Amino acid sequence: QVELVESGGGLVQPGGSLRLSCAASGNMFKINKMGWYRQGPGKQRELAATITSGGSTNYLDSVKGRFTISRDNAKNTVYLQMNSLKPEDTAVYYCFSDVVLPGGLSTYAAWGQGTQVTVSS
Repeated sequence: QVELVESGGGLVQPGGSLRLSCAASGNMFKINKMGWYRQGPGKQRELAATITSGGSTNYLDSVKGRFTISRDNAKNTVYLQMNSLKPEDTAVYYCFSDVVLPGGLSTYAAWGQGTQVTVSS
């Protein structure tokens, strides 16, 4: 069983910054891709950012240039630095990790519990 624990959400004014963290722990061989989804009120879940184990990144167009995803492989932790936040960034942010189980043959997607980000004046 692999557990993802998120932290760093909260209330911030437009133009402000927040940093989300997501730490994975448990019985695993390694983690491939890590990333963040978000779901705003009344909206569908969307993929905000991803990062591979080698450090290649991808972003949702609406967050490019404002959000930065990074990871610490030694700590099995992924981060999302969010700058120049806008009200439309308000959402529950969920981290995920593509976990490779011991033995190296089985994989599954582990999910965090979600953290609320609210951008409002």
